[in-house]
Amino acid sequence: QVQLEESGGGSVQTGGSLSLSCVASHKTSAMGWFRQAPGKEREAVAGISMAGTEEYADSVKSRFRISRDNAKNTLFLQMSSLKPEDTGVYYCAAGDGVGYSMIDKRKYDYWGQGTQVTVSS
Repeated sequence: QVQLEESGGGSVQTGGSLSLSCVASHKTSAMGWFRQAPGKEREAVAGISMAGTEEYADSVKSRFRISRDNAKNTLFLQMSSLKPEDTGVYYCAAGDGVGYSMIDKRKYDYWGQGTQVTVSS
């Protein structure tokens, strides 16, 4: 069982920046960020392999940057040029699923509790 604990998030105005972190109790091959807005399904934001290969949802490309520190089992998400539509609960995910892209929910078995990100206009 992998436990995940997110930190960061908060409230910011349009165009601002925020950073999220997630500490995992064990290593997994893939780690990712997903988000869920009120009344909507959980959607992928970005994922990263242990080797550092990154994948992003089209909606966040060029604005968000995912990274990980394998020595510390820590995942990061740097968010910039934030928009109101980026508002939601952001979840850290970890897993070893084979045959799925890193922004496919099916790759992940473990999920954090989530942290709120609110972008106001």
